[in-house]
Amino acid sequence: MAEDGKITNDGTVDIHKNPANKKETGNWKACRFIVGNECFESLAYYGMCTNLVNYLEKRLNMGNVAASNSITNWSGTCSITPLIGAFLADSYLGRYWTIASFSILCVFGMTLLTLSASVKGLKPSCENDVCHPTSSQTAVCFIALYLIALGTGGITPCVSSFGADQFDETDETEKKKKSSYFNWYYMSINVGALIASSVLVWIQMNVGWGWGFGIPAVAMAIAVVFFFSGSRLYRLQKPGGSALTRMFQVLVASLRKSNVKVPEDKSLLYETIDEECNIKGSRKLEHTRKLRFFDKAAVETISDHVKGAANPWRLCAVTQVEELKSVIRLLPIWATGIVFSTVYNQMNTMFILQGNTMDQHMGPRFKIPSACLSLFDTLSVIFWVPVYDRLIMPFARKYTGHECGFTQLQRMGIGLVISIFSMVAAGVLEVVRLNFVRRHNYYDVEEIPMSIFWQVPQYLLIGCAEVFTFIGQLEFFYDQAPDAMRSLCSALPLTAVALGNYLSTLLVTVVTNVTTRNGKLGWIPDNLNKGHLDYFYWILAILSVINFFVYLWISKWYTYKKAKGTA
Repeated sequence: MAEDGKITNDGTVDIHKNPANKKETGNWKACRFIVGNECFESLAYYGMCTNLVNYLEKRLNMGNVAASNSITNWSGTCSITPLIGAFLADSYLGRYWTIASFSILCVFGMTLLTLSASVKGLKPSCENDVCHPTSSQTAVCFIALYLIALGTGGITPCVSSFGADQFDETDETEKKKKSSYFNWYYMSINVGALIASSVLVWIQMNVGWGWGFGIPAVAMAIAVVFFFSGSRLYRLQKPGGSALTRMFQVLVASLRKSNVKVPEDKSLLYETIDEECNIKGSRKLEHTRKLRFFDKAAVETISDHVKGAANPWRLCAVTQVEELKSVIRLLPIWATGIVFSTVYNQMNTMFILQGNTMDQHMGPRFKIPSACLSLFDTLSVIFWVPVYDRLIMPFARKYTGHECGFTQLQRMGIGLVISIFSMVAAGVLEVVRLNFVRRHNYYDVEEIPMSIFWQVPQYLLIGCAEVFTFIGQLEFFYDQAPDAMRSLCSALPLTAVALGNYLSTLLVTVVTNVTTRNGKLGWIPDNLNKGHLDYFYWILAILSVINFFVYLWISKWYTYKKAKGTA
């Protein structure tokens, strides 16, 4: 127990590895540096990727399908690499040093991308807006992109968790602040994204790609400086050793004892006698009755001890068993995020391609790039975060009695419903747009005289869905993760984003292959005026409806974790 309440009770330490002092570290005085870092980091990331589909089309001479699939594959990789960063953070480096080292790698990647778009010999040569990239120039661009993907892999799963680490869960006052932290953390991401999707996209399309990529590289460098500036205020969780090893030990021990009967009395199961957990930086977990096969690993037998010590590959403590159970229970919830991520991903691909076919003018002279419309998604998030935090949450709390208004599962479910309407809005707009094309015979017109701002509702709906689902996921996966596996579990929704990108690629590829048979143009040709993009949106809407009902069934089955003791 922390002496006189001056020291945190969750096992955190300061940058000098001393027990963290409550008054001198953590809380919002530390989080302002984390939130500031994330604002600049998101400005850099979204400033680089929001308009990337147009860069690949215009400078690397890719078609609609090739550019779209390249983006979704790269975005998917950006969401898979967090598993690497999360594993290193939880097991060996800790979140602080993982964020620091991978941020520097991200700066290198963004610098290389800037050079590939601005330095003669590295950038493609262009004549009359037609570019002729060499294979080596394309390779340099993609090397830079995948360096960035690796860099973000150490940042994204750790920053949100690192901020939450600044609030002691055993202190009720600090615990209440943590829920608001996730809202404002996500807000900071979108403030950066707002600047990226407006100012930086305009610079890329009107000033040049060198400046358009150079500014994000500088922003990433500022993010690194911002992060290090708050070092003396941070609370650091100790890395708990290899979580994968612990989970494999439970699996092996359970299989070895497949014939052993689990006692009805849970007190007969093996657990360390100390009040503290034997896993660094973790609290003990209470036994749960579901997934009882794995309880076999905690049943003591004569052969479990070697020279008086328990063989970890034959006998595991209840907390270690519950660690594995916690992760398994999270997986079905995680899987339902894949279709949502597929819908969300359309902002960076199909929404932009759809917008490219419409009138992008604001007034007689100013022309807004189609990728800039993602700022309405960002504005929607910036609007709904404070509304949710200050109005919806207190209002819902009166009726539900839950301290956060809605449970995390309810919050995510609301977002899934809203995402369905975003696809319906996009599909309806495409039906109207194609009818306009047919009525006026605009099949070969590059930009039809129909305002791009008709796309705004679908972006606003996506932004609203984000506030419920993505922020709900951030909080849910952090809270429900075992203490020593929080980075790894925080990476799970990011891998759902990855699989959502890959699912989008798969759907586009399958739709293209099926609909272009017998010489047909297909649903998504280079000239969308002759296609049926609306059919693709209807497929996503139907998948989202099915996904929501699956989510309802899974959420009823879910059992929340119960932690006890100190870390």
